[in-house]
This record gives sequence, structure tokens and C-alpha cells, in this order.
Amino acid sequence: MKTLYGSIIVTYRCNAKCNMCDCFHFPTRPEEEISLETIRKLPHLNFANITGGEPFIRKDIEEIVDIVRSKADRVVISSNGFFTDRIISLFKKRQDIGIRLSIEGLQVSNDTIRGIKDGFDKGLRTLLTLVELGVKDVGFGMTVQEMNADDLIALYNLSYHMGIEFATATLHNSFYFRKTDNKIQDKEKVALAFEALVNKLLKSNSPKKWFRAYFNHGLINYLYGRPRLLPCDMGKNGFFVDPYGDILPCNGMAEKMSMGNLNEKSFNEIWNSNQAQKVRETVKLCTRNCWMIGSAAPAMKDKMSVPVKWVIKHKIKGRYELSVGQKSP
Repeated sequence: MKTLYGSIIVTYRCNAKCNMCDCFHFPTRPEEEISLETIRKLPHLNFANITGGEPFIRKDIEEIVDIVRSKADRVVISSNGFFTDRIISLFKKRQDIGIRLSIEGLQVSNDTIRGIKDGFDKGLRTLLTLVELGVKDVGFGMTVQEMNADDLIALYNLSYHMGIEFATATLHNSFYFRKTDNKIQDKEKVALAFEALVNKLLKSNSPKKWFRAYFNHGLINYLYGRPRLLPCDMGKNGFFVDPYGDILPCNGMAEKMSMGNLNEKSFNEIWNSNQAQKVRETVKLCTRNCWMIGSAAPAMKDKMSVPVKWVIKHKIKGRYELSVGQKSP
């Protein structure tokens, strides 16, 4: 099996009430969530993301991490950072994994968007403690929209001065987010914020940040409804497994599309099944043009020449600007 990326959605329970995600309205029950025995059935992964909902709501999160780490070369947990004590307890025991906390802006923006009182303070406290512990693979990210676009550069600067990773996303609709009405009205405002970030990334001395600039270029492209920059191979080089044990090609489709259930069959049986092939054929015809890191990163690695050429072009040019026709007259 070639390079494989897996995301394990361990719960749909969440303590946040984000404006761009209605997951909290449709929580799973603890007794129906994917078990440790089922997680043990996962194959070897080059990269695994443990996500939710909020993963640290699971009482057995440490056991989940132990199993997934034994299966994957690299593991990163996605969290809102609210459960500081639980997070720190885990990372005191093992630092061979990573974590990304969702922080949706400075205090007012974050707490309004995420619907968590003192969420920014809790998230920042968690980050600072992780850095103090010496955790290497740590960072935070934001889903950029009109409400927090003005905070984008401030948060990037915060990550830079803390010496940690910074990730970005923008609004998407899908079965996973339980949303169909996420929409950015003032596209230019958000696009200009991304443009400023792209230029900061390109001016850095880090090749890794240059390719993150390309990813953010892709977010602008998505924002304006243009075809995806790179073909999507989800279902071939990547998958999601949801809390019910269903193997899914991605989390971006309008409706859930299962290749098979891991509670009932082995991963290889599902992955090589006729149903899985039918799902892959559907993915080939998908026109949603999602641009999320879970599907974009594998595509960038598979088609490395494309982002490389883009980076060289804009490093030589010395500046990235929105395409003609994107800015308002």
C-alpha cells in the first residue's frame, strides 16, 4: 500500500458551539463511539490525525493515542484546547505526538465564533504550557472568515514569536460540519487577509512556510469558487473513519459516503472492496473543490512539481497579489 493518511474522528461530542460547525447539535453517545478494539484494526499510516468533535472529551483518549501512535509514523491531535489539564497530562507522558489547537482570532473574535467563555485564554494557556513542556510538534490554527480576518496576521505573528506552527482554513459546508449555509459575503476582505499572510510566508527563510504560502493561495482560489488547484485523491491516499466505524473518503462531501464499516470487517476487506471502488469513482466526479489540509497536503506531496513551480515563480517575483478580477473594481 502506498503512502496513506488517516483521520480518526473519535467523537462528535463537543464543548464548543462554533458558528461554522453544527456538530455539537448532533453529538454521538459514548456507547456508540468507535472502540479501542476497532481502532486497533487500522493499517499502518504515514500520518494520522485524531479529531472530533473534541477528542479530549473521550475518557480513553490516552489509550486511543497509544494505539494510533503504534500504527502511524506521525500523529497529531486536533483540539480546541479547553481541557488544559487533560491535554497536559497526556503530553507529560509522551511527546512523540503533535497537537494543533483551534484559536479563531484574538479574544473577542475567538470567544464569539467558538461560543466558549474564556476560550481564548484557555487555549493560549494550554499552548504556553505545552511550549514550556518542550513539546516540539505543537501549533494552532484558525478558520478564517469575515469575523476574524482582521486577526489573521496578529495570530501568525503570535505563532512566529512563540516558535510554533500555524495552520489556516476557511469556511466549508459538508455532512461533517452539519452545515449547508456557511458563506463568506465579503470575499475580498478575507482574500486580502490571506494575501498578506502569503507574502509573510514567502518572505520567510523557511521552505516549509513557502509551501504553506501555496496552500493559502489555494484557500483564496477556493474562496472565489474556482476549480481546485490539484486533483483530489481522497479514498486512494487518504481516508477518514467516523465515530460509528465507517471508512469515508473525506469529510468534505455533502452526504456521508461509506466504503464499509470497520466494526464489521477488516480494513483491507473494506479498502479493496467493490463498494470502496464505487466511492472512489464518485470522488473522481466530485465538483465541490474543497481545499482543506487533510486532502490538500497529500495532493501537494503527490504533485510536488506544481507547488514547487509556484513557489519559485513568486520567490523570483518577490510578491504575491490577488489575480486580476478577484479584487473589486
